[in-house]
Amino acid sequence: MLTVSRLSKSFGGQTLFEDASLQVNRGERIALIGPNGAGKTTLFSILLDLDEADTGEVALQRGVKIGFLPQESAPVRDETVLQVATAALPGDPASKDQERFETEASFSADLQQVEAKAKRILKGLAFRETDYGRQAKSMSGGWIMRAHLARLLVMEPDLLLLDEPTNHLDLESLVWLQGYLSTYSGAILLISHDRSFLNALAERIVEIDQRKLLSYRGNYDEFVAQKAARQEQVLAAYKNQQREIKRLQTFIDRFGAKNTKASQAQSKRKQIGRMDKIEAPDSAARHVAFRFPQPERSGRKVLELKNVDHAYGETVVYRGLDYTVERNQRTVLVGPNGAGKSTLLKLLAGVLPVQSGSRELGHNVHVGYCSQHRVDTLNLEHSVLEEASDCGKQVPEQAVRTLLGAFLFRGDDVFKPVSVLSGGEKSRLVLAKLLLNPPNFLLMDEPTTHLDMASIEALIQALLQYEGTLLFISHDVYFIKSIASSVLHVRGGLLAFYPGDYNYYLEKTGTESAVAGLVADGRSVVTESGSGSGPKARKQKRSEADERQIRYRAREEFKRNLSTIEQRILELELRQKELTSFLEEPDRYANAVRPAEAGRELTSVTQELKALSVQWERLVDIGQDNVEA
Repeated sequence: MLTVSRLSKSFGGQTLFEDASLQVNRGERIALIGPNGAGKTTLFSILLDLDEADTGEVALQRGVKIGFLPQESAPVRDETVLQVATAALPGDPASKDQERFETEASFSADLQQVEAKAKRILKGLAFRETDYGRQAKSMSGGWIMRAHLARLLVMEPDLLLLDEPTNHLDLESLVWLQGYLSTYSGAILLISHDRSFLNALAERIVEIDQRKLLSYRGNYDEFVAQKAARQEQVLAAYKNQQREIKRLQTFIDRFGAKNTKASQAQSKRKQIGRMDKIEAPDSAARHVAFRFPQPERSGRKVLELKNVDHAYGETVVYRGLDYTVERNQRTVLVGPNGAGKSTLLKLLAGVLPVQSGSRELGHNVHVGYCSQHRVDTLNLEHSVLEEASDCGKQVPEQAVRTLLGAFLFRGDDVFKPVSVLSGGEKSRLVLAKLLLNPPNFLLMDEPTTHLDMASIEALIQALLQYEGTLLFISHDVYFIKSIASSVLHVRGGLLAFYPGDYNYYLEKTGTESAVAGLVADGRSVVTESGSGSGPKARKQKRSEADERQIRYRAREEFKRNLSTIEQRILELELRQKELTSFLEEPDRYANAVRPAEAGRELTSVTQELKALSVQWERLVDIGQDNVEA
């Protein structure tokens, strides 16, 4: 239904696509992925005829109707929410050219049926009945985007183009949308950085890689495995070709000036010129080894809320709340919309004052709060490097640049003004800055919002190294499973603590879907904080919970130790390679002192690397079994 042939596009001196091709068939569910700035949104603009390719062709099958949801800034006029959801072309976000893709109002059903369908979809996207008659423009940008999404789902176009459709959704709406799209009859081409969302929906992954569109069958996890295999093959082919080029070039350099060999040398030059050069696999997504300053150690009791009440006007969120945070916990807050998760996070952070009761900080506790609106704290006049360095602590420039590199600010990117950064780049900068001088109690509200997958991986690696206490809210299941060592379920002013990771929580609550577990109401299960059948039962439950807590703490300590050793091994391997390369160059020996120093350091590095490798193997072979027993 849609074919892209030999597409090329350059922008601002950067080539985004070069001889790229793609085919979308009826009913397919395809995810378009790639790092920020790779050209995903630009490709959508070309498909919609809102931008022109330098070369190539986009062919749309006759009669195919396309619906487009942009990432942000979809306009409205004076329509009500219901009118937006039932209109064919209301204040269209795809601009004046969208008429090419969408027929004018031509629903087969009558208006009453269309409105009934629109109301069902609006309800799924968390609109209330009282919102249907409101002017859409009186609502926030996020709710306007939901209304436009509802319009597209009511229209049921043959092809849906969705650019980050989950950015403006709460958890319950995300779960609803995932279920709705899983049975959608048309084709879907979507951009998303939500790994679990892609795993649930995508049947094919198309990655923008080295200016090409590379297609992989399956969901995101299957893509990761296939890409690793493909990269190994490409790397092997690249190395073989480089060896052949080096062999030919050696002959040319040696015999090119000799009359008897000149023709052979010229033949080998032509042979090199005729080669279809293989590019080295992009190493941008590879793991970046870095270490950042760690916070001071706090007391065992980090923070305690005692008998806390909190209300918004007549709406009571918490009454008589008691909750204690202990050192080294990495806890995710889950529960249905309106349960009070963000309110609890703000109470713990001190952003919201305690209306009744007390908030008591533990010994030597320093609190840091990372809100969803974190980019508002940046100085737009600074460069990226200046802003990152302005973290309240003296950090060597090389350490700052290394961490910025992990968050994809590489080379001259560090000299960009903050004012020209995209939303995703600003989010990355805030997180990098925070990690350069981390507090020992960190509270984060949706830390992965606007981050691409490479940045999410960098954040995960950083937080796994983090030696403080972490409490966070997230809708990213992959992120949660990578980070959380405990779960706090919040509902109706009540808290239930699960002293295990997210899989443990799902098992205990009997929740079938990992995404659904984020918004489960918890009413049908008995948790660790539930009542027993008497003092003896309660005592036994407490004892069992304590034992589980000990096991999980041991497991987390094991994972931390393993991660620390792995990071150090990466650093040593890099240094070993540098020193070996240095000593292999004969001209270096002009200075008798420097090679000797390098030789001694290489011996020391090799010995430490050998010892750490043995330690790593022992941890993997023995420690894991002991921890999980």
